[in-house]
Amino acid sequence: MYDVVVIGGGPAGMMAAGRAAERGRSVLLLEKNQGLGKELLITGGGRCNVTNNKTEIRTMLSKYKENDQFLFSAFTQFSVKDTLAFFNSREMATKEENEGRIFPVSNSAKSVWDVLVNYMKEGGVKVEAGIEVVGLSVDLETKNIIVATKDKKRIVAKSCILATGGTSRPETGSTGEGFAWLKKLGHTIIENDVALVPVALSDAWAKKLGGVTLNDVKLTTFQNGQKQASVKGKLLFTHFGISGPTVLNMSKEIGELLKYGEVIIEIDFFPQMDLGVLRKQLQELLVAESNKKLKNVLSGLIPSALVSPLLIIADISGETVNHSVSTEARKKLVALMKAVPLHVSHLLGADKAIVSSGGVALEEVNFKTMESRLVPNLYIIGDVLNVDRPSGGYSLQLCWTTGFVVGSSC
Repeated sequence: MYDVVVIGGGPAGMMAAGRAAERGRSVLLLEKNQGLGKELLITGGGRCNVTNNKTEIRTMLSKYKENDQFLFSAFTQFSVKDTLAFFNSREMATKEENEGRIFPVSNSAKSVWDVLVNYMKEGGVKVEAGIEVVGLSVDLETKNIIVATKDKKRIVAKSCILATGGTSRPETGSTGEGFAWLKKLGHTIIENDVALVPVALSDAWAKKLGGVTLNDVKLTTFQNGQKQASVKGKLLFTHFGISGPTVLNMSKEIGELLKYGEVIIEIDFFPQMDLGVLRKQLQELLVAESNKKLKNVLSGLIPSALVSPLLIIADISGETVNHSVSTEARKKLVALMKAVPLHVSHLLGADKAIVSSGGVALEEVNFKTMESRLVPNLYIIGDVLNVDRPSGGYSLQLCWTTGFVVGSSC
C-alpha cells in the first residue's frame, strides 16, 4: 500500500507527487498516456507560460475573480514568488514578457518538464504510465482510497490526489473522467465547458491574414447594435479567424453571447488616438506622399497585409493618387481604422481549448489542504476545480499552488 497515489501526470500531479515524496511519503503516480506532461509540453506554443509576475497575492488573486476567497489560503502557502524560487533554484532561468507573463529563458516547455521530472526522481516517486483508471472508492472501515484500473488492478492508498484535468485538450488525455468519479462519491460538479478558445470568423478576408499580429489594439464586442465589452491587447489572425491572449480571454463571454444571436467584434487599430488626431495623421501622410497611390502609402499607418482588405471594406480604390483622395474617403478610412468589423462564426471546440471552466464546486474543498470536505483522504487539484482564469500563466500557477499545497498536506 502506498501513502499517496496521484492520478494524472500533468503539471499539478507532477508537482504534488514531487512535494509529497520530498516529505518522505511513498508515492505512486498513475498516468494514462505513455508519457508524463503531454499537455505541459504544448502549453504556450511549446514555450510554457510558467506563471504571471503578480507577486502581490491579492493582485494575483483578483485575476481569478470571485474565486479569490477560496484560493487565498492556498496562495499564502505557495505564491508566485515561491513558484519562481522553485524553478530558479533548480537552474531553470526565467524571463518576463508582455503583461507579466513568465517563460523559461530557454523558450522551451521541456525545461519546465525536466525540473518536475527530476523533482519526482529525487523523492523516489514511482511512475506507471499507460495505466487507465476507471474508478475510485473508499474502504469504509479503514478510510483508505481504492483505485480501480482498466487492467483489473486494485491499488490501495492512504491518500489519493486527483489531478486528471478538465476537458480541454482531449488529445492529451484531459477528457473529464475524473468528474464522473467525483460525482459518484457525492461531489457537486459544475457543468464543464471550454473556457479559453480561439474565435472562428465568417469574414473571408480575415482568414487570409494567418500569422499577422496586431499589438495594442482594442477589441469591442457588439450584439444587436449594443456594446457588450471592450479589452485592449494583442490580436493574432489565423487561418480560421482570430486568437492570441486577448481573444482567448474574451472567448467565454463571446460564447455566452452567441447563444442569443450574432456577435460582431470591432477592432480599433489606434485606441490611443481619437478620430481627429488619426484623421490629421492620415492627411499628413497623404500630403507628404501626394503623388503616390493610396495603396502604396497606407502601410505607413497599418500593417501592409491589412491595406488591401481595408480598402475593399471601405469601397475605396487603392489606385487613387493621394492628392485626389476625397475628404469623404479620408473620413471613411479613419472611421474604419477605429472600428473594423469582424463577424463571429463560432468558437473552436475543446480540441483547441487552453483551459476548461466548470468542475468541482469549490465549497466542497478545503483549500488549506486541498482535501475533499465530503470524502476523507481524497484531494482535488488543478483543472478539476471549478476555477475560471484568464490566459497568461494563471492556469499553471493554479497547478503549482494546489499541487504544492496538497503535497505538503497528505
